[in-house]
Amino acid sequence: MSTPPRDAVLLLHGLWMNRFVMGWLAHALDAAGFRTDTVDYRGTREGMEAHVRLLDEAVAATRADRIHLVGHSMGGVIVMRYLAQSTDLRIGRAVLLGSPVRGSQAARDFEGHALGRMLLGASVELWRSPFEPRVPPGREVGSIAGSTAFGLGPLFVTLPGENDGVVTVEETRLEGLRDHIVLPVSHTGMLMSDPVASQAAAFLRRGAFDN
Repeated sequence: MSTPPRDAVLLLHGLWMNRFVMGWLAHALDAAGFRTDTVDYRGTREGMEAHVRLLDEAVAATRADRIHLVGHSMGGVIVMRYLAQSTDLRIGRAVLLGSPVRGSQAARDFEGHALGRMLLGASVELWRSPFEPRVPPGREVGSIAGSTAFGLGPLFVTLPGENDGVVTVEETRLEGLRDHIVLPVSHTGMLMSDPVASQAAAFLRRGAFDN
């Protein structure tokens, strides 16, 4: 008796990172029953159109009946832009991890400094342009926010309300989300968090986080 094919999950990293930072989470989702792969993009050297095209190519090259998407930080913004235009019927659910889908106060503040503009590179156009007002119709998207302000972020920017050190909780909320949850993790720490991995797997399975 043959083993039924596993759903595939494509993971996208955040700005200034690479595919290897998604390795721990990819392993955790693989252990949870999904077949995972990571997508690498050059966040500071190319614009959103190139990122979306790269993700589209990765989806097309993935052999699976159902393909889910998981994006961390800017990776989640790319996922949302992709979902707004993709016609691939195999696309399943998406989980956003600390993704500023309503814009990034940290990036806007960072842009105010010469060094910040240089480090943001081509991504600066993303933070200047309008964001999608809501989840595209028919898409199942869950968002995980962090509430532990830890890391280098607080040394450079001051963020209002609950935040993970880089992104505020409010920036992770979007009209039309299927579910939203806040966990006591930092922006980078969520990539190596058992609760985050568990909640991501739960949403990919049934379209809701565990309460």
